[in-house]
Amino acid sequence: MNARRLTGTVLCTAAVLAGLGGCRSKGEIVLDEGVGITAVRSKCPAVGIPDYTGDVTQFRVPGVKTADNIDVVAVMTNVRSQCNDGGDKVFATVSFDVLARRTDASGARQITLPYFVTVLQGGTTVATKRVGNVTIDFAAGQDRAQGRAQGSAYIDQNAATLPQEIRDRITRRRKAGDLDAAVDPLAEPDVKAAVARATFELLVGFQLDDSQLAYNATR
Repeated sequence: MNARRLTGTVLCTAAVLAGLGGCRSKGEIVLDEGVGITAVRSKCPAVGIPDYTGDVTQFRVPGVKTADNIDVVAVMTNVRSQCNDGGDKVFATVSFDVLARRTDASGARQITLPYFVTVLQGGTTVATKRVGNVTIDFAAGQDRAQGRAQGSAYIDQNAATLPQEIRDRITRRRKAGDLDAAVDPLAEPDVKAAVARATFELLVGFQLDDSQLAYNATR
């Protein structure tokens, strides 16, 4: 996986995550009318697709990257996640659909596309990575087909938990007029570093080679 950041929006499904932790729910860092913070975020990872890894293009003749040489195009969509942070380990799963289109629909065909599921800590450190395969079956005469795949990961509870001293500093109530009332505790270097260390992302994307990544990035 290339160490690029998440595309625009971190993906999360409140309906799936209800009761298990998630996007806008109990446990997330929430500002309280601009003064202090009333809660600290969930240990569950944000879920997303890194830049340039959400689609893949295969060509009939290797190295000839022209529109008339395209064989198959596939894209990830409908990314969904579940998370359980009630045990010794935080357990998160991610599932997704792959929508594929081929240019030659004559005859049945099966293709296999590799994908990765990785846990990123602090925005830069790869904690774990697994590679799997999704299989897509085209029926004879059909130029479109769909596959579905999933992955999972464990995250250490302690690593995903902010130290109590940091939590206290973040959630301490500040009254208007206090010298530090206008100071954002999350901007303090040691607090910011602690939050980063305890922040995890569960990322999924196609396992691309350098040539495929370059194509996605420059087209």
